[in-house]
Amino acid sequence: MARGESRRAARPASTLALLLIAGCAGVATDPGAGLTTDATGHHGTRDELVIAGPAEIFAPGIASTGFSDVRLTISPDGRTALWFSRNRPGGAGGYDIWMTRRSAPGWGPAEPVSFNSGARDFDPAFTADGRYVYFCSDRAGGSGGDDIWRVRVTTRGFGEPEHLGNAVNSARNEWAPMLSPDGRTLLFSSDGHAGAGRMDLFTSRLEKNGFRLAQALPGDINTVADEFDATFLADGQNVVFSRAMDIKVDDVRLFHSVPRRGRYSRGAPLATTVNTEHSDTYAPMLDWSRKHSLTFTTRRPPDDARAADVYVVKYRP
Repeated sequence: MARGESRRAARPASTLALLLIAGCAGVATDPGAGLTTDATGHHGTRDELVIAGPAEIFAPGIASTGFSDVRLTISPDGRTALWFSRNRPGGAGGYDIWMTRRSAPGWGPAEPVSFNSGARDFDPAFTADGRYVYFCSDRAGGSGGDDIWRVRVTTRGFGEPEHLGNAVNSARNEWAPMLSPDGRTLLFSSDGHAGAGRMDLFTSRLEKNGFRLAQALPGDINTVADEFDATFLADGQNVVFSRAMDIKVDDVRLFHSVPRRGRYSRGAPLATTVNTEHSDTYAPMLDWSRKHSLTFTTRRPPDDARAADVYVVKYRP
């Protein structure tokens, strides 16, 4: 499965697909609040992520345009924002990572980053200390499919891309890398490591000599559906991630999962102030400049197959 196959023209998911998504998540969706519902019909909030206020579109005309703009990441000092586009002209390849810098007047013009290649480059993610940007690419020199790379942030821009190696990367696809707030655990999705089914969520511990062999997130979070595009929240434990029964044909929703005794729950869908009806909502990322803010991607209104925009929303810890 290539990343480019994961998004299709906007259309409602079938009733069966929505029921299957709810079944895989172990919850039913309350359209009014995004709460969890148990078998007795009782509403609970153990897995609910409380959203504080409306989602705001980010940098319209700069980062959110008439093109497909995905996975916003903001540096810890709040002065640099990166995202990728599938179809914005002016880059080096089919998918390119773009950048804008903030000054007193606001966000400046977007420009492609220096480490783009002629291949597909996507899913950028700053680290909590701002020293690295992790990203995905199917450029030459990888393990196969889409792999995870990183570049050092320098005073002049960015260093040379570094492949993370075969402990993290497989012969298939790895997406959406995100290094935990303490800098010790890489969270990502893959369909090339042993998981529960399709795309699943994995972690790899960073040690002195590099990354350890990837391990599936423990618990019930990985299912027969596609789980992908995940981020740790500011506590370094709770996870927000994307799920669809089949990423190629079904609508994608964001879910929140809480670890209990080291095992992750199946998750509860985020509120409809975040998840967009009849459209995909995906690519969450912790906003390092405001630790209780989250970025994500969706189409609003969900009627343009070419366009997707990036949003920022606050949550309550």
